[in-house]
Parts: sequence; C-alpha cells; structure tokens
Amino acid sequence: MSESPVQKTDAEWKKELTAEQYHVLREAGTERPYSGVLTDNQAPGIYRCAGCGAELFTSENKYHSGCGWPAFDDAAQTDWVILRKDLSHGMIRTEVLCATCGGHLGHLFNDGPAETTGMRYCINSAALDFQEKE
Repeated sequence: MSESPVQKTDAEWKKELTAEQYHVLREAGTERPYSGVLTDNQAPGIYRCAGCGAELFTSENKYHSGCGWPAFDDAAQTDWVILRKDLSHGMIRTEVLCATCGGHLGHLFNDGPAETTGMRYCINSAALDFQEKE
C-alpha cells in the first residue's frame, strides 16, 4: 500500500476489523457476490470506510447494477479514493482504495449508467460502514 494518513500495523488492523473486513481491506480480497449486507441497501445516507471511517460514497450515487456488490456512479469526492491499475487474475482493472487508510474497496468499471458518469464503482460491502441519514 502507498503512504496513507492512517498507518497501523497488521496486528492493529486484525484487532479492529472482522476477519472478512481484514481480508477485503488489507488483503485486497473480494466477498462473494450478493452476500454483502449493503448490496441492496436503499436507505439515504453516507457510506464510510470500514477501516478508518472516511466518507467515501453517498446514497445519491448508489444504484442497482445487478453485479452482486454495492455500485456507485461516483465517489463522494474524487480525492477521497485512490485509483490504481490492477493486473491481478490475468485482467487489467482499476482498483479503488481508500485515500485515508489505503484499504482495498473494490474496482472501477466503465459500464455504469450512461445518463450520469458512465462509471461503476463496484465496492465490497465488507469495506463499508453505512451511516443512515437522520
């Protein structure tokens, strides 16, 4: 991971995160499709990094893509996420990372809604905490 404002040891991350959160955020893992608690969430609110609490996405940019993971057409602020080329698994993809802690969130694809940004931030539920709007 690149240098991020939030720096913790592996032991600290393991103590603070669930096993699934650690696997996704710190080991660039992926949860099974349609298994995440936030995949079908339609409530208004803010999606924060499960590792550090940084605001990443809002319900205004969430849409149902049918991909099996929460999908957003844009980040809350473009500099709150880092985009990095991912050559793993024999593919060329764009990895999405939290700019605050460097945690792996998911991937960015260019098959999102044409009427907005055309982008699909495909994000693991385990990488997010949801704060419902009051």
